[in-house]
Amino acid sequence: MKATATEKLLETIKDGILDKKGENIVVIDLRHIDGAIASYFVICQGNSPTQVEAIAESVGDKCRDEEGEKPVGVNGLGNDQWVAIDFVDIMVHIFQPEARAFYDLEHLWEDAKIQKIAG
Repeated sequence: MKATATEKLLETIKDGILDKKGENIVVIDLRHIDGAIASYFVICQGNSPTQVEAIAESVGDKCRDEEGEKPVGVNGLGNDQWVAIDFVDIMVHIFQPEARAFYDLEHLWEDAKIQKIAG
């Protein structure tokens, strides 16, 4: 079965995260959730503001270079506690550990399929 453009973008996002040693990567499949704002959430963490920013840059660069996709919005750069990258069908959330624990996005979507990515 051929991968859709969204599925290819999802794989590229995961590669961008792994390239900069992003940790605790989770993909939340929201395609069957009524009212969800995206098809997927990708959540990961970096252990410093520098790593969070590096992961965000890696994801953006890889998606642009390999898929011809640019995000419609990026929020949190400069703060680097939580960077959100909006690719419309896929929302990428890159946290420092404390912010990730505080916002606990994984548990907002308990009825969605959650996949943990080894990295």
